[in-house]
Amino acid sequence: MEDEEDPIVEEIPVFLSKNLQDNLYLFQYPTKTQLLNHDDAVVVNCCVKPFTQEVKVDFGLNIESNHYDRFKGEQFAVAADGKNTYGAATPKGAERPTYKRGIMDKQAFTSTRSLTDISKYVVGIYTDKEVHLSPLASIVQLRPSLNYFDKEDKRRKAEQKAQTEDVDDEEVAQQVTVKFARGTGAGAAAKKTKEQRGTYDNFVQRIVDEPWCESYWHARSTPTAELERQKLYSTNHQANQSLSLPPSEYLYKLLPHDEHVQQVDVANVLPVYNKAMLKTMSLLEQLRVLLKDAKTLSFTDILHILSEHIDPHVNADKVLALLPQVGILLHGNWVPKSEVVYPEKMLSHANGVSAEQMIRARDYILYRFSRTPCLYRNQVMTATQLPPAETLDVLSTVARVNATKRWELLLPPDKEFEQKHVELVQRQELHWRATEQSYNEMDWAKETKRVRKRSTRKSESQQQTTMAMPPPAVHLPTEA
Repeated sequence: MEDEEDPIVEEIPVFLSKNLQDNLYLFQYPTKTQLLNHDDAVVVNCCVKPFTQEVKVDFGLNIESNHYDRFKGEQFAVAADGKNTYGAATPKGAERPTYKRGIMDKQAFTSTRSLTDISKYVVGIYTDKEVHLSPLASIVQLRPSLNYFDKEDKRRKAEQKAQTEDVDDEEVAQQVTVKFARGTGAGAAAKKTKEQRGTYDNFVQRIVDEPWCESYWHARSTPTAELERQKLYSTNHQANQSLSLPPSEYLYKLLPHDEHVQQVDVANVLPVYNKAMLKTMSLLEQLRVLLKDAKTLSFTDILHILSEHIDPHVNADKVLALLPQVGILLHGNWVPKSEVVYPEKMLSHANGVSAEQMIRARDYILYRFSRTPCLYRNQVMTATQLPPAETLDVLSTVARVNATKRWELLLPPDKEFEQKHVELVQRQELHWRATEQSYNEMDWAKETKRVRKRSTRKSESQQQTTMAMPPPAVHLPTEA
């Protein structure tokens, strides 16, 4: 401990309080701005669903404010509850009005659970150089509820249905479907109930059917809120026995091993190389690793990396002779071959596209960049027939997006290298010309498939028109 360069400045004890672990909710307001603050707001009503852990809070609105539109507030109240029933008693069995005063005087906020597993989250409070942590029961997000619009739509549909309903008393013939139960008795009923409980629709229905329980809202400055806040402090200050454990046992207790953790396929994990590992490889493998990691390198940068970090006596001619085996010369710079970027039997992470399709798409992109400085992503997607995620992955191996939303090469052209090594440039150009036909077919395939039926109809219509119409008259020159 005496030799450490990072000394301990201060030790702060940490305590765990479990007084509110079953009832402590964390409220989040995603739509709240910096100006809006609910701490001092007046809460008109508060309801909770204990089992589904849902919360509904009605914040009062200041209808006497100069910024409040009373006409619009009355319109919202009429839209939610129908005609203005301010002062009238609610009929027995009828739904209570949303706004009892005939004006929108409150804003409802309903909650949704932001996280399903909150076992890793706690609330901490720091006081008197002590930290007290309290586990959470739930984390919910409160958002404005616009259910008065739903009530308006529901009432409007009911009124339209009542107007268009046929009042004829004659009986209308209806098709009757008869279903027979497969079994009867207590066993069949229990089995049916068990199956219903396992369905998602029944689970949602049980959430909807759970009644709201009205609760009290105590402001922050009230004595009741202060008494509840005191429960965040731990009353037991005894030392934790876990802190006296050896490091290995404490780590296991803190992060227990889960036997059901899915193992990672080692074959799909890209290896990480360091300078020591590169020095043990052959020059060809070193070039393969450098091009794959850097995506694009100039010949000067390749020589600088090799001589500076791997082999100070590297031979430039030998490097230039081995580069075409693992790289492709593109506008004076070297990019890895597609077989190097996408090894055999490799699948894409997004949609599981095979390595063969990824290689074909990347070769097409390299060819197009040899002919044009920029590409569009939609153009590449149409020609290669790759999903959007894979198209982005292939383009990122050699290009980047510029300010005009087009893809350009990672490095500018190296004209000096091309003028110095004309033979390599000509050899690469012969390769592009040999495969040019296949890449052009990729561009034509989609267009031909789209236009074929249209061109057939056009030719038929032209043929019919030609047969129906007489040949045009020939105007012979007249002598003056």
